[in-house]
Amino acid sequence: MTEDLLELSQELSRRGEPFALATVVWRRAPSSAQPGNQAIVTAAGKVRGWLSGACADSVVIREARKALESGEPQLVLLGSPEELAARADDGISLVPMQCQSEGAIELFVQPVLPKPHLVMIGRTPMVSTLTSLAKTLGWRTVVVDDRGDPDAHPDAGLVVTTLDLEAAGVGENSLVVVATQGQYDELAVDKALGTKAAFIGLIASRKRAQAVLDWLRDVDYTEEALARVKAPAGLDLGSLKHEEIAVGVLAELVQFNAARQPSVAASPPGPAPEPKVSTTAADAPAAPDRNAAGAPAAASAPADAPRDAIDPVCDMLVDIASARFVSEHEGQTYYFCCPACKKKFEADPARYLTPVTA
Repeated sequence: MTEDLLELSQELSRRGEPFALATVVWRRAPSSAQPGNQAIVTAAGKVRGWLSGACADSVVIREARKALESGEPQLVLLGSPEELAARADDGISLVPMQCQSEGAIELFVQPVLPKPHLVMIGRTPMVSTLTSLAKTLGWRTVVVDDRGDPDAHPDAGLVVTTLDLEAAGVGENSLVVVATQGQYDELAVDKALGTKAAFIGLIASRKRAQAVLDWLRDVDYTEEALARVKAPAGLDLGSLKHEEIAVGVLAELVQFNAARQPSVAASPPGPAPEPKVSTTAADAPAAPDRNAAGAPAAASAPADAPRDAIDPVCDMLVDIASARFVSEHEGQTYYFCCPACKKKFEADPARYLTPVTA
């Protein structure tokens, strides 16, 4: 891996962002790809690195999204019809090679999903035990110890010594557990409710947990907001030592995390109407031909705008925002992976828009 890709992978991992690493594992000349070429594909579909030009980029974006959604790696062959037929029973993704070079490449696409982000608030034996257990699982751990000493938490990946959950990196995928044991439960839960954390738990007795929730009601939290708080946190295993309670809390977090869908920038499934457009591009906005001289810069798309379209000639996935080859036909915009596909389409649009019948 190049130094740039290594730094990017470390940065994405630090931020808890999923990505896929694509590697060329085989090639047949003529092809610009070389075994060992690598690229990182972010959840947003951005490619960093070099594989084999535009023909491979559109495919690897599609396969990266599949890998991130399933959590499973993908082996992809871009080759001739004969090569694809020979590998039909191998259980891999087969894609016709549309590049004019007519070479072939095989890619391994490995998803890299972020480890759970556990933020524990407090300076108690419970916090220490939870930190140690989560570290064993390889989770990213943060201890928020207001007015505390970072040296008191040697197992934590990060220690924040103020009640600052932004500094702790709390986001929509974070798991927040309050374990101050009465020192500042109310303030800690109040702070947690001000974030988008996926899980907020309070480790306390039932009586103490109810008192904290009543205090939050008194300061005008709605029942809907309070429903975000699991109090008491942890699986009910009976009257146990704090180490065993910590196991119950971690078990609940593992269960909660496993039940969640991967947080990947992927569009919901749905039928693809004519023209031949991916499920993320059913209502693609019109775009100027970016090859034309003086073409205006692309405007920012609305947040819910489709991101991808399928090249009607070769079926490759094309990123709408960066598409260079665009054509209009009967009021509809079409996007292409290369100038050759665009030229073929414009010469005979009906050939590529006619539905295939059985």
